[in-house]
Amino acid sequence: MKSLPNILTGSRLVMALFMFIALAASTGAVPYFSNRLEPEQQFALQRWAVYAFVLAAVTDFFDGWLARKLHAESVWGAILDPIGDKVLVCGAILGLLSLGPQPMVVVPAGLILFREFTVSALREVSAGKGVKLPVTLLAKWKTTLQMVALSMELVVAAWGAFSLPDGTALRGGFEWAAHGLFWIAALVTLITGAQYWEQTRKALQA
Repeated sequence: MKSLPNILTGSRLVMALFMFIALAASTGAVPYFSNRLEPEQQFALQRWAVYAFVLAAVTDFFDGWLARKLHAESVWGAILDPIGDKVLVCGAILGLLSLGPQPMVVVPAGLILFREFTVSALREVSAGKGVKLPVTLLAKWKTTLQMVALSMELVVAAWGAFSLPDGTALRGGFEWAAHGLFWIAALVTLITGAQYWEQTRKALQA
């Protein structure tokens, strides 16, 4: 039972990979699937990609909760968990952008990717100097905001795959809610990035 949290974390990595490949394949970006898919098959891939993302996002809560509940915290889990989060978020952003031009998504998506790679580099440098960067409460909320916003953006981008009514107030309202939340997530992401930068600067100076 104590290995269950790490199994969930590992499954998040697998689902992130499936999600990205499914989204890319639905656009014909994967060689074998290029010009081979009917519209219904493309929609099916997009639906399963969204389902995989949502399920993977849910495991982000349960693996940590189970690790604490079962007293199964481990170094391996502590390493895999942030990697799983970043792979899932970055994979979802790249998969989302592969679905076509989305002017309201490109800038916040780029900002989030920039922050994630920058903080990863900061952690690597600080670890080499023996400095630890603890995860802040705002950073945890940041991850939640990212995953909720990306779930909504994926639904917007794959709207036709879910047979939802097009050209209605429902779609318009959902789009604006998704875009607004995604921009908020990007803003919080940048704030946490600045916090980590300041933590690293102070720790290295000390």
